[in-house]
Amino acid sequence: MAGQVLVLNASYEPINVCSLQRAVVLVLKDKAEVIEQAARRLRSATSSHALPLVIRLVYYVKVPRNRSRRVSRRALFARDGFRCQYCGSRHDLTVDHVLPRSRGGESTWENTLTCCSGCNLRKADRTPDEAGMTPERTQRAPGPAVFITAAAGGRPPSWERYLSTI
Repeated sequence: MAGQVLVLNASYEPINVCSLQRAVVLVLKDKAEVIEQAARRLRSATSSHALPLVIRLVYYVKVPRNRSRRVSRRALFARDGFRCQYCGSRHDLTVDHVLPRSRGGESTWENTLTCCSGCNLRKADRTPDEAGMTPERTQRAPGPAVFITAAAGGRPPSWERYLSTI
């Protein structure tokens, strides 16, 4: 049983991604209900169940909002659309610090961006202004949809209508 299932709060707010096995257990224990299902079904010797793509928790779960999440390569690449922020390339991606770490730059959402290795070498130990390179957009912390996309490794079409609301 492999696959990812989008987990919605009782208020239909996307909060997480879980494995197909975990989703089935939540549904069988009546802790969640299936909102979107695949055409295939899960069968046992005595019963048949929907193969969930999106589930909704029966009870509301309070999600902490005040703490920001750590920077990770996967989430950073997802935030930047898996493209170099200087030239738009999609190949050989790395992480670049806008203010280099050797000059006191930290690994924060506002100071890191996705960059191809060629642009990263050209920029070297300089700021984008000093190197004459301009990032495609201003860097900021991503919204929750980016973390869900990063955790799942993509955005299946069945999830789009739930992720577009955040």
